[in-house]
Amino acid sequence: MAGTLYIVATPIGNLEDMPPRVAATFGAADFIAAEDTRVTMKLLNFLGLKKPMVSYYEHALQKGEGILRRIEAGENCALCSDAGMPCVSDPGEVIVRDALARGIKVVPVPAASACVTALAVSGQDTSRWVFEGFLPVNRKQKKERLAELLGEKRTVIFYEAPHKLRTTLDDLTAAFGEDRSITLCRELTKLHEEIWKTTLGEAVAHYAANEPRGEYVLVMAGAPAAEPTELTLDEAAQRALELTRQGFGPSAAAKAAAQGTPYSKSEIYKQLLVLQQN
Repeated sequence: MAGTLYIVATPIGNLEDMPPRVAATFGAADFIAAEDTRVTMKLLNFLGLKKPMVSYYEHALQKGEGILRRIEAGENCALCSDAGMPCVSDPGEVIVRDALARGIKVVPVPAASACVTALAVSGQDTSRWVFEGFLPVNRKQKKERLAELLGEKRTVIFYEAPHKLRTTLDDLTAAFGEDRSITLCRELTKLHEEIWKTTLGEAVAHYAANEPRGEYVLVMAGAPAAEPTELTLDEAAQRALELTRQGFGPSAAAKAAAQGTPYSKSEIYKQLLVLQQN
């Protein structure tokens, strides 16, 4: 009989947040699939446990096959990331997808998640939200992703590393304006936890003078409700043209400019080309 794949959440910072069921699942598992075995080893030491471990990070397709074969042979596996709920913005999602496709039983063992924890204390609208995780590293892809979010009215959640925070705040400000509300949640549940609700402009100014430290969750307000206006096609194309001057590609600019108008992306795109030629 095949074993079970347990998707085990771990504390996002404070080990005192360890739920009893998480510890019990680690204790009962035959082996652990970890994002980083060095990080998980510290967790097991805290629990007083010793377990065989394999790493799935960056090699989910190759390592995942070995993990799934062991489960199919009857072993129970506890899969965990470095912190929080695994398989969200994490290569473990490939293993879960393949496990379900092969009929392997997948059981969640939940605990804290950084994005939901940050949202709860952000002071932003929590009724509707969208999780973007880490933005693309490629500059063109990053601008295109932000262009897709220009008309997003739901609260938007990003993850960011300290060495990329300044660049990301600059990009967010260029796309959404310096007055857009944002909450920066740093080092959640840890000793230097900080929750700061501010604006993009103020955040840029603050981190121009202060070094970003720790892992960040950025909770940004959605776009304000647009006042109904009857734009002409030329005015919508002018809006798209301005976006191209900010670095957005013509297609992405036309798509963003079409939001909230009676015009299609292709109509605005054609008119944009006319403006560029003139």
